[in-house]
Order: sequence, then structure tokens, then C-alpha cells
Amino acid sequence: MEKLTRRDFIKSAILGVSAATISMSLVGCNSNSGAGMATNEFDISFNHGVASGDPLSDSVILWTRVTPEEAQRSVSLTLQVAQDEAFNQLLSSQKVVALKKNDYTVKVDLDGLNENSVYYYRFVADNTYSPVGRCKTLPVNEVTQVKLAVMSCANYPAGYFHVYGEAAKRDDLDAVVHLGDYIYEYGMGGYATEQAQALGRTLDEDNATELLLLDDYRKRYAKYRTDAGLQALHAKVPFIAVWDDHEVCNDSYMGGAENHNPETEGDYSARKLAALQAYYEWMPVRPYVVGQTESLYRKFDFADLVSLYMLDTRHESRAKPLDYMNYVDVNSGQINLQQFQSDLVAPTQQLLGNQQLQWLTDAMQTSQTKWQVLGQQVLMTKMNIPAELLMSLANPTPAIAAQLAELAQIKGRMLAGDPTLTEQEKARIQFAAPYNLDAWDGYPVEREVILQAAKGANKNLVVVAGDTHNAWAGKLCNASGDVCGYEFATASVSSPGLEYYLQLPEAQAMQVAEVLKLLVDDLEFANIHQRGFMTLTFTRENVENEWNFIDSVHTEQFNVVSAISTQVAKA
Repeated sequence: MEKLTRRDFIKSAILGVSAATISMSLVGCNSNSGAGMATNEFDISFNHGVASGDPLSDSVILWTRVTPEEAQRSVSLTLQVAQDEAFNQLLSSQKVVALKKNDYTVKVDLDGLNENSVYYYRFVADNTYSPVGRCKTLPVNEVTQVKLAVMSCANYPAGYFHVYGEAAKRDDLDAVVHLGDYIYEYGMGGYATEQAQALGRTLDEDNATELLLLDDYRKRYAKYRTDAGLQALHAKVPFIAVWDDHEVCNDSYMGGAENHNPETEGDYSARKLAALQAYYEWMPVRPYVVGQTESLYRKFDFADLVSLYMLDTRHESRAKPLDYMNYVDVNSGQINLQQFQSDLVAPTQQLLGNQQLQWLTDAMQTSQTKWQVLGQQVLMTKMNIPAELLMSLANPTPAIAAQLAELAQIKGRMLAGDPTLTEQEKARIQFAAPYNLDAWDGYPVEREVILQAAKGANKNLVVVAGDTHNAWAGKLCNASGDVCGYEFATASVSSPGLEYYLQLPEAQAMQVAEVLKLLVDDLEFANIHQRGFMTLTFTRENVENEWNFIDSVHTEQFNVVSAISTQVAKA
């Protein structure tokens, strides 16, 4: 008998939460009488709303979860699909089943739909109706505009999810691109939970410790999905989502994670499998792509205007990030730069891996759409900073603001050609190093392959990123200094930003952001103190990015701060 590998095991588990495919052409219905609605032995409720996701031109994933009054093996439901929100023009009425083994989640891949069309849906059982959801299919052939909301990093105890609720008020979105950290694995008393009690955002007692097992992850999703703003956004717009690290645990890579101790927390593969299974159950994503088992990379075409590539920079093939401290001589304190540079460009230092990288570059080069958009987790812009700041950022204090200001003054003098600059002052600026080796700066070879592929094929490249909790924009330059594309990074939904780590008040944080723009050559915009989301509007002439900042996630009342827009014009 052939040995069952770990990947085979994971594949089998993921297939167990596959979406049922229902074709509209097979289940057409012109009645709104509710006939054929499922009945069950016990009462049920829809505590976690509805959701749609992974839209194509002819299909979309529809999701809900039921909560039965008493545990049972399965719950029968009826999925209704209509052309209008009042369900006067019912198109489909089909029975589906929520299984206990899938945490009573239901996923339907609704097929046979018309392109660029809006549909309404709901789930029914025993005359109990779910909230009504709205979904939209992708356009084909030609389209004049595509508008995407981009967001990431939602930590329930860290603050209110005003970002989700604010995005749900919009009527002009084609899809929500969620770049990961949809949940956080930490327990109460840990990261960003200081104000949770006062905000009424504590985790439930039976799920208040760090997540390790499948049931732990399921309960955390259930808690997050009680949020009214998140439910409203899921019901309004299809999500195109991908995971980052916290869906499993902090700073994860292919074989482990910073926040996983095998001695006390067991086998990392088992934890990862549990986390990914819960993700597939609770998120409106297609759970299995041929040839893939632990990844979620895939492509969405918005007619001839936008190709959106959702990339997995975490769990597919990421090598463990390098650590500067591993190159410091304990006796002299000097950094072995030669060894560091050698390891940085080693063939094993992969972020996407050969298979995903080849898939991406091939698809970009043959694509006929105007814009090539990479939806992924970590910053691709080169964030080289004066090397002396590395230690200050590793152990931040408010004094870093003065250090940054001093370096910015030197940089300004250098740019102005000040002849009085000393060689020592020049060296402080010129001796620069990547700030975050967990981002693309720690995997420069694959970044160069992507940028050269886009440039060589004369493609309009836009990269969107999350992960940092801050808003950024930068030029994507190859090793020769050629601009090959642009990157826009979204602020977080609620997770604290650099102002939290650097212990800076708002006014100082704004000053530091301006200083960073001067010190980092490729950086063109920075906001390190506010939460929010982005909207990207693509036309044939340009892409316009708008940041929508929330002035506070720690008060129930909030304002949307004046958005800042930037345009990248392309021929």
C-alpha cells in the first residue's frame, strides 16, 4: 500500500470542507412561496450572518453558519437566490446541509450565473431566515472601471471593527480584497488586549487562551463573526481573501513559526492543519485547487481591465526569515555582512517557491488585461534605512524620534549637496540595510524575478500589501533602479501600528512618517498612526488609491478622517 504523506492528509482534510456546487440552470424556480423549505427537529439560529466570495464571471461562493439549539449530526437548510432584495423574483430554491463535522458551516459554489450581475441570497430553515446577502459576478470582455476595497489585520480585543462597518456603507465596490490576519491567535492578556475589558471586546472564557486545536480556531472565528460591522460587509460585497500568519500563528513560515514552541505546543504541522481547516470552513473561499494542498494562490480577471493574483507568501514555501542577530560576532559586535549577503540571495531563501513564482510570472506575461495586481501580505517596496536605526527599532523608545530627525537633517543636506558634510555623517546615511527581513526585503531574488518579468513584458504592475498595520505607498524598483511598478499598503482594521511600538503620540508619529519618507528612497507616502482601509479604482488611464482612515478604534463614536488620494498614470 502506498504511504499516505502529510500533504495527502492535509489534502483529504481540506476536501472535507469543499463547497457543494449548485447550478442555477438546474434548479431554476419562479415561485417565492417558500415551498420546500427545510425542517429540523430543533430550532436553529443564524448568529454569524452570511457571506459571498471568490466571484467569477459565472459563479460565486455563498456561505453561512447555523447554530442549532442542540447538537446534531446535520441541519437541513434551503438556499434561496433572487434577482431582488425582497425575493419577489426567486431564481433558485435548493436544499443544502450543514454538517457538525464542518462546524455547521455551509458553502455553496453557485454556478450558471450571468456575468457582471447582482444576485441576492438567503438561507432558510423552519421559517427562520438568515440575513439577506448581496453578491456580484465578475465582468467579461470590456469594462471601464473596477473598484476594490483592500483591508487586513483585524484584532478583536484591540478595538472596534469600524473599518468593516464603514466599508459596508459603500455602494460602489466590486469586491473586498482581504489580505489576511482575519483573526489573531493570541489569548487575553497578550498582544493588544490592554483596552479590551473597557471596550467590551474580551474573548469568551472558553476561548481566551492561545489557539492550538481545531476547536480553538473555530471558536475564534465564531467570536469575530458576531461583529456587526464585519457581518454587514460580508453580506454586502464578495470577499476575495487570503491568509497571512495569524490565521495560524505569528511570523509563520513553511516549517514553523515565531509563536510556536514544539516543546510545549506540540507538532507545528498539526496546529497548521487545524488552523487551515477552520479557515476553509469559515471563509467564503474555494477550498481546493488542483495541485495545491496548503496554499491559496489564485487569479481573478475583471474583464480586460484587471487581473488580480492572490498570493500566498506565508504557508506555501516561505523559508524562515533571516535574523540580523545570527550574523553578529558576540566578541567584536561586528556584523558578518559577507555571510549575510550570501544567505540573503541563496536559492533556498524563497517566499513564493518555484511553483507559485512560475505560475505568477507566466500568467502576468500572457495576460491581456490593462493592470496586473498582486494581492499579497508583506511589503515589496525596498525599505532600506540607516543601519544604526535597526537596533533602535528592535528596542524602541520615544527617543527614536530625535534620532530619526537628526538622520533626516543629514539626508536633506546630502540631497542639497552641502559641502560641509563630513565623511562620518555621509556614512550614517549611506550605510543602509533592510528594516524588515520578514517582508520582501528578506527575499530579494524572487522580488527581482517578478519586477523583471513585469518590466520585460511591459506590464502595468500594482502590488497591494497588508501585515504592517500602517499605510504606505512606494515605487517598486529593480536592481538597476528602474521603476517597474507601484505598491499601496493598507492600514489595519484595528491592530496597532508603529506609533504603538515606538510609543509615540499622534503629533510625533506624523512627524516620524514624514521623516521616513525622506530616509527611505522608494517610499512616497506613510501613515503610521491611524487604522483604516484603501479603495483602489482602476480605469484605462490610471489607478487611484484612496486611504480611508478611522480617527479612533477605541471609542464607539468615530469619524472618517479626510482621505488622501494618489494617482499612478500609465500610458
